[in-house]
Amino acid sequence: MSKRILITGGTGFIGKVLCRELLARGYDLTVFSRQAADDVRAGCGRVEPTRDLKQLRSHPGFHGVINLAGEGIADKRWSDKRKQQLRDSRIGVTETLVEVIRTWETLPEVLISGSAVGFYGDQGSSVVTEKTPPHDEFTHRLCRDWENAALALGEDKVRICLSRTGVVAGPGGGFLARMVPPFKLGLGGRLGSGLQFMPWVHRQDVVRALIWMLENKDAAGPYNVVSPEPATNAEFTRCLGRVLHRPTLFPAPAPVLRIALGEMARLLLTGQHAIPAKLTGQGFEFHYPELETALADCVQ
Repeated sequence: MSKRILITGGTGFIGKVLCRELLARGYDLTVFSRQAADDVRAGCGRVEPTRDLKQLRSHPGFHGVINLAGEGIADKRWSDKRKQQLRDSRIGVTETLVEVIRTWETLPEVLISGSAVGFYGDQGSSVVTEKTPPHDEFTHRLCRDWENAALALGEDKVRICLSRTGVVAGPGGGFLARMVPPFKLGLGGRLGSGLQFMPWVHRQDVVRALIWMLENKDAAGPYNVVSPEPATNAEFTRCLGRVLHRPTLFPAPAPVLRIALGEMARLLLTGQHAIPAKLTGQGFEFHYPELETALADCVQ
């Protein structure tokens, strides 16, 4: 079988860069996206778009599958309806994906499925590795069920990797696209106490880690895809201010964030002191381990 890869979420902030990196390595790509075919190719390159996973039933098969589908967790306030949409876009899509994969003539060698360090819930200042027990809250349950949907394919002897990704920084989008404008105006500041950890990671290292999981046959199970040098929100804020040459004098008080965002404020006011224990332990090297270098690349 040729090195053909199926990617869900290929038109997203991570997916577009991943597609172009894989194409440069000689892979053939099929991308599942709700966008028009021309828009998919404009963002991802010379790929084969599909708008319906069920059209891939009884397919000859793919060498690997990278599952990044999921609506932005911080795009809208968390109403009950919104929580269900988040579950459907992650768990529902992954369940459909696994069902379709099981109809293929040849099963993939590997499924790499997205997750997040939100799997662990709020962990305070404790160091978080892949072995850390989770704190039970919405983000944990969301990621747990998302991961379990992918792990079901392990029953079919498919190698499963789970990418528990942190807050992804990169040029031209992501969460920095929201943070940088007020910071440039000198209106930036810490969130709440600023003591909560932000498990950040540069987008290029996320892409490299996903490809490493794809090509490393010994890779399996969950991986914290975060920088080896974590930072608190206050440290992140000061560093972004230095890179932009702006003051960071306007903190956002926790009560104000809770009133404005409801339960979703926990994304900003809690965190995980997560480290990439398995990745570094298995020899993966980060191109952007240092926050200031990473941010300078993102906002140049």
